Amino acid sequence: MSENIFAGRTMVMSGGSRGIGFEIASAFAGLGGNVVLLAKTDTPHPRLPGTVHSAVAEIAAAGGRAVAVVGDVRNDADVERAATTAVREFGGIDLCVNNASVLDLSTTENLAMKKFDLMQEVNVRGTFSLTQACLPELRKSPHAQILTLSPPMNMSQHWLGKHPGYMLAKYGMTLLAMGFAAEFADVPIASTCLWPETTIATSAVINLLGGAEAAAHARRPKIMSDAAMAIVANPREYTGRCVIDVDVLAAAGITDLSGYGGQAPFDYDIFVDPR
Repeated sequence: MSENIFAGRTMVMSGGSRGIGFEIASAFAGLGGNVVLLAKTDTPHPRLPGTVHSAVAEIAAAGGRAVAVVGDVRNDADVERAATTAVREFGGIDLCVNNASVLDLSTTENLAMKKFDLMQEVNVRGTFSLTQACLPELRKSPHAQILTLSPPMNMSQHWLGKHPGYMLAKYGMTLLAMGFAAEFADVPIASTCLWPETTIATSAVINLLGGAEAAAHARRPKIMSDAAMAIVANPREYTGRCVIDVDVLAAAGITDLSGYGGQAPFDYDIFVDPR
């Protein structure tokens, strides 16, 4: 991929202070793109490294261009401010990345309604809201694309029944992304879902899904950013699809995944069946 393939293009992302989102934002900026991060992380979290300010500073230190917007994807005024910031600072929006997400794997009996509401508000409503705010500028872009970090809709009894509250929130994101692909096909605005085959060694995995042992059997976030860049570079090829990171990389000729870390046996991610 050429060094400045995304020069002049602008991404607006929800979240992105750390983990997969930050890795995608950094990769895009490293290939010449501009980045606007909308995130709540104004101050450090005691257990989670990184804020929206440190993310922007790190991107800038590597030679990229990024702007922080402190705000909540649940707040319409904050979302609109992210979009207007992109226009003011960089002249438009070419890529909307729906990255912000809340994870709670509680069963139906044990899921607090407050947490149920939070997942629907951030995951589903946030995806709709950020996309809606970016649409006027996306309509003007010759490279318009929406990338949503959500899974293929695995309708097996296992995944339908595992944790329905979280399932609904993530599948809601997927349905929206597929709906955008259909609704804006004639503009055209591409819309794609991307999901990892295995768990990814992020703070969320370490803190919520099994600590250091879980992280040892997970791949590094770079596998998702490399797959995301392949999608962004070929939006028409991937629009209307829900794809897995390793399949995107295979299509790009990358089959040796040893550089992405982790050790066998790898843990398959939520909603992904062993292949």
